[in-house]
Amino acid sequence: MKKASRLTFLESLLIMLVMFSMLGIMMIGFNMTPQIPILLTFTILLFYGRFRGFSWKELQDGIVTGVKPGIIQMIIFIMIGVLVSAWSMSGVIPTIMVYGLELLNARFFLFTVFVSCCLVGVIVGSCFTTISTLGIVFMGIGQVMGINTALTAGSIVSGALFGNNLSPLSGTTNLSTGIAGVDNVFDHIKTIAHTALPAAIITAVIFLIVGHSSVSPDMSSVHHIINALNNNFFISAWMLIPIIVLIACAILQVPAIPTLLAGSVTAIIMHVFIDHATLTTISKQIMNGFQLNSPDKKINLIVSGGGITSMLSSISLILVALTLGGVLIKMGVVDNLVGKMSQRVDSPGKLILLSALSAIGINFLVGEQYLSIILPGTTFKKNFDEQGVRPVFLSRVLATGGADINALVPWGVTGIFISGVLGVSPLIFIPCAFYVWLNPLLTIIFGFAFGKNYNQVPSERKISVKVNQQFE
Repeated sequence: MKKASRLTFLESLLIMLVMFSMLGIMMIGFNMTPQIPILLTFTILLFYGRFRGFSWKELQDGIVTGVKPGIIQMIIFIMIGVLVSAWSMSGVIPTIMVYGLELLNARFFLFTVFVSCCLVGVIVGSCFTTISTLGIVFMGIGQVMGINTALTAGSIVSGALFGNNLSPLSGTTNLSTGIAGVDNVFDHIKTIAHTALPAAIITAVIFLIVGHSSVSPDMSSVHHIINALNNNFFISAWMLIPIIVLIACAILQVPAIPTLLAGSVTAIIMHVFIDHATLTTISKQIMNGFQLNSPDKKINLIVSGGGITSMLSSISLILVALTLGGVLIKMGVVDNLVGKMSQRVDSPGKLILLSALSAIGINFLVGEQYLSIILPGTTFKKNFDEQGVRPVFLSRVLATGGADINALVPWGVTGIFISGVLGVSPLIFIPCAFYVWLNPLLTIIFGFAFGKNYNQVPSERKISVKVNQQFE
């Protein structure tokens, strides 16, 4: 049996270029669904790995390693499918839509959506929860008001990611903090706010200007939708209780899965008592999604959705993307590319740039936000310590180049989730997610502009270098 030899940097770079070329041609040129191009690319990579001497067991171990970080997220996807169906059938989402249509002004709609998602995102600490609750409601309201779908989705995604960055409850925020070696999560939040707040202000101004120039909606259509919702659902402030339960769980730092279950179960119990729904009907709707069968086809389309089956396409895409990423890691492609980059840093600005590019590259190679934080963080931490750059600036890079950028990758976990939940193609919402572009860009610009001020005090630097030497 041929023994596997280490891939060279040039070989790894060639693999990456060929892979991206194949994915780009098939997904953009031939408009193929992402699962097939990724699966075909994975197949070719798998046999190439075998040709280079990797055993089938080694390659299969790579698949397991790649898929493992996404298991919890896939379960969360299923829970979100349940939540959306439960909130639709019970009247939670229709109630929010009615209140929103009565209160929102179309000219300030995009601005309001962005700010609302920012605030809720900070409270719940999860862009997934923000997008799957407020996001779905705002998409429905935007449709009724005639707002551009891409702009609505972009404002939702931008606000949710801002909240995710600045929330002490966020999983990616805490992971970035831990990997970078920052003692206090609030030190990290304070540092990332230096780029996040300017990016958010610019984004808010863009949505304010774009929204103000939008055409006013046909209010007769808005009133028609409100009447239809009132006729088909129990619209009441009582239906906001599941939302309160969800937010309370988030504030108490209950993990995502039980939090989503609590919000779903509360809505289902209210549905049973208010609408006298049978468990058989509820179970079918949880599995297949809620379907409203009213004479009004438009309202049927707006409020129907959710269910476990609605998330299966997204889960399959995550599986094949993480599978591809796992084989790339096992074959050493990721280590080669990231390791080579880490050798070419001699200033804080370059260090920020290359570590950000590393996180972005792993996002596109692997498609998993946690790995895009962990791999560059562990690789570049030594460089940050040796140059005396404070850990909070590494954690900021990991959060922006890792967690944020994942939303801009069509086959990334976050990008797949957004597309599936909001029902829009990644190519539609990605250009309009202004905050998600601006925050990593400002991180890099600030690194060159203010990098000389990023140094640790001498005592901190000595401790960091000493710790690194102990592990060498």
